[in-house]
Amino acid sequence: MTQAEALAILKTGANVFLTGEPGSGKTHTINQYVAYLRSAGVEPAITASTGIAATHIGGRTIHSWSGIGIRPSLNKYDLDRIGQNRTVFRRVSAARVLIIDEVSMLAAGTLAMVEAVCREVRQSDQPFGGLQVVLVGDFFQLPPVSKPGGRSGDQFAFCSPVWDALNPIVCYLAEQHRQADAKFLGLLAAIRANAFTEDHRQILRGRYAKEPPGKVTELYSHNADVDKINADQLSELAGELKQFEMTGEGSEKLVIVLKAGCLSPETLELKVGARVMFTKNDLTERRYVNGTLGTVSGFAPVSGFPIVKTAAGQVVAEPDDWRVEENGRQLAKITQVPLRLAWAITVHKSQGLSLDAAHMDLSKVFEYGQGYVALSRVRTLGGLSLAGLNDRALEVHPTIRVKDSEFKNQSDLARAKFGELEPAALELMHANFVRACGGRLGSGRRVKKAKVAGATYEETKKLVAEKLSLKEIAKKRGVTVGTIIGHWKSWRRQKRLSQRATWRTSNAIKKSLS
Repeated sequence: MTQAEALAILKTGANVFLTGEPGSGKTHTINQYVAYLRSAGVEPAITASTGIAATHIGGRTIHSWSGIGIRPSLNKYDLDRIGQNRTVFRRVSAARVLIIDEVSMLAAGTLAMVEAVCREVRQSDQPFGGLQVVLVGDFFQLPPVSKPGGRSGDQFAFCSPVWDALNPIVCYLAEQHRQADAKFLGLLAAIRANAFTEDHRQILRGRYAKEPPGKVTELYSHNADVDKINADQLSELAGELKQFEMTGEGSEKLVIVLKAGCLSPETLELKVGARVMFTKNDLTERRYVNGTLGTVSGFAPVSGFPIVKTAAGQVVAEPDDWRVEENGRQLAKITQVPLRLAWAITVHKSQGLSLDAAHMDLSKVFEYGQGYVALSRVRTLGGLSLAGLNDRALEVHPTIRVKDSEFKNQSDLARAKFGELEPAALELMHANFVRACGGRLGSGRRVKKAKVAGATYEETKKLVAEKLSLKEIAKKRGVTVGTIIGHWKSWRRQKRLSQRATWRTSNAIKKSLS
């Protein structure tokens, strides 16, 4: 499925699981959808399973948004207390669209708790209280964290009955925007398919190097290795040590969450010659992106901010903001120079980054998906340098391999069925969802009403009452499925169907497209 096709499905208001290989454009597609909603006056709730992922997309953790915090489970008392929390109540009841990024790292039980809170607050028996829910992620990447320690793949989000009740349309992005190296893409695909051969191993052996080749970021599975390398390398540089302190404002609790999820440290220590990585996109001048590497070449004479030499030239790294916003209102903000030392970084913190080159030691990888995440950060095979590798680094969870085939089949089916819809019918669905959210159509554009006679409406209405499927109704009427959907949308606008019948018809549409 292309990004454009997935975006068209998102705009209908259907529940969606947006997935695809690393570099397929999941974040880009979500950013497009968020921009579309905001242009229509609809503010989505943007969340992620971890603090790091939340900072990448400019949102907050799903734990914070829903009010569940770090609870391992919810009882009736907990649910009642969360429902009476004014902040959570206002946030959840006002939402129309809920986006959850990096769903691979969200445990099934956590997803169920969030869903229960949404139903409680919104006083609705529909999944998530009737919100459009957009789940984003790739289950081949890092799995949920299990308590008290380690990781487990036994409780992926799709294992929850809530996932089945939500019945999301799967949009599996097939385009590749990170890796353009056919041989490297084949190697990564082989890991996903558990089809890694001796030929693939030979390719990786050709990338072995004991030491990093030049100034590239090093990836390791453990924090201790990363911290030691960065500290040692910085201490070896001559010259004055410069420090840049992070500042915060707004809700104290949210500031703490932002700081914990920010890739830039609270105290950033730099010297001339320090290898650094940008931790944020330059949305104004587009001089760098999250993951751009460089070297500190000096400090600006007036401001004192670091001057970073990148492959594209020199740029002054000025402080930037990470924010938590809700309904267009800023709740918390932290400000820091968007850099971090980049001699080394953990695989965990690298998720979501795109690197031109990296040197990695995967000899201590301990979890399914960890090696795959590290390898897929690099854009080309030529940019990969490998110091070590164990068998686990080439393994993905067996449950995911099976489930991934199902996701691909579901996506192909959704693509085919949406492809059958007439453009006017699809546009009408987009417009009606915006209206249902209390938004407005952009650029003053109006969508023409379907011209269908009242008697024709009634004929279709009778068939809906008989609980026939959309295909059966379309066949009996001698029209397309898109026309029947247009009838239903017209009824809804004119309030000619009861709320219960509308809900039943809406479910029929979503089931037929899933």
